[in-house]
Amino acid sequence: MRVSDACLEELRTQGFTIVEGFLNPDELAAAQDQLWHSFPRPEEFFAAPSAFPHLAKGQFAGLKLFPLPGWELNRLATHPDLVDAAERFLDSVELELYKVEVWAKYAGAVDYDQTHHRDFGNHSLVVPRDDGVGRQLTTFVLLSDVTDVDGPTKVVSLEHTRGIPMVPDEAAAGRSFSVPPGRFADVEVSVTGPAGTLFMYRTDVFHRGSNFGAPGRSRFAMLTDFQVRGPSWAGKMSWPNTALSPHWVELMERASVRERDLFGFPKPGDGYWNAQTLRDVGRRYPKMDMSAYGNA
Repeated sequence: MRVSDACLEELRTQGFTIVEGFLNPDELAAAQDQLWHSFPRPEEFFAAPSAFPHLAKGQFAGLKLFPLPGWELNRLATHPDLVDAAERFLDSVELELYKVEVWAKYAGAVDYDQTHHRDFGNHSLVVPRDDGVGRQLTTFVLLSDVTDVDGPTKVVSLEHTRGIPMVPDEAAAGRSFSVPPGRFADVEVSVTGPAGTLFMYRTDVFHRGSNFGAPGRSRFAMLTDFQVRGPSWAGKMSWPNTALSPHWVELMERASVRERDLFGFPKPGDGYWNAQTLRDVGRRYPKMDMSAYGNA
């Protein structure tokens, strides 16, 4: 579903927006089916939590880096309506997809409660500019229903935080971007919605993870982040670090030219391409259609 102009205006003014029904039922079902290549099904986990000790190691233990097994799951990162929304919000088609993760949480595995923080701390070497130049866009696509008892993200509108410096007074020598627990308890918004909902927010917005409110609950989401290509001080992942994975090979072979470009793959017409590189990239990705690069 195309993200409306009204939702993007909310993103600009309050710092976040929630779009229900973003994925159609077929897209959602196909992606959900492929979650179980990487994570235990909820009934499997709750039948024997001790069989999955790795999920109890910390809040981020259920987070897996992209790409994962499964084309239908991986392709959500370059969903055309998600890319369209990023282009319109960031006012550029020269985008890079700088981080993709899939996150599974299970009630009782660990305490998921957090203090309110801003995400730019590990997305940039500096701080966001107030005028929006160099802005980053962070997104969650909910792959399970999320109610108030399913550990929803809690987010705070910019109207309540505009006077707080990027590095709050409470932060010790810039090592923390959080504020004391409970500071925004009265104004935080729970990010809830049915599976297929899109949550978009900025890296200068205070938010936090919350704990589950009932046993036997779980939550799954894909986290996909965009920025305008260029700044050397912003980003999070180096895609060549994943490029030996067979899932990466499948992704590159099946992706469109535009989708590959979002990961930094050379565009048609780029000076990188010559007879040798066309031949050898074609050997690296045997099922890739190289015609767009050769024709240019």
